[in-house]
Amino acid sequence: MPHFTAMRTLSVDYGERRIGLALSDPTGLVASALKVISRNDDAQVIDEIAQVVREYEVEHIVVGLPITMKGEAGSKAQIVQAFADTLEKNVSVPVELFDERLTTVSAQRVLIEADVSRKRRRTVVDAVAATILLQHYLDAQRR
Repeated sequence: MPHFTAMRTLSVDYGERRIGLALSDPTGLVASALKVISRNDDAQVIDEIAQVVREYEVEHIVVGLPITMKGEAGSKAQIVQAFADTLEKNVSVPVELFDERLTTVSAQRVLIEADVSRKRRRTVVDAVAATILLQHYLDAQRR
């Protein structure tokens, strides 16, 4: 039987007000929503992410990079890039950027189809978007 090394990955859906987090299972195959962080400032968010990295023994972080539909990196992408750079300096694991096009739109659709109320959607959409981002990333790694 081949030896398999599991790698737990955390995804981060960075937003101005809320940050969605999702975590892979220990095998690195399935993504699950973890939580939403209400953002006061980047330092507070980085502290909370570092705590998650320690608590769940995360080995890798994927941050969603908001690329435009034309494939360009706009001002939001620059903000996320700066955040990811700062995050990598403050955690003990590698941080990677990954195209997040349409993850929030997909998350909204999933929640609407699940008949989640508008109020509840606002509180969970970021974690669902992080889950979709992470699942796309995990699937891409297996190809």
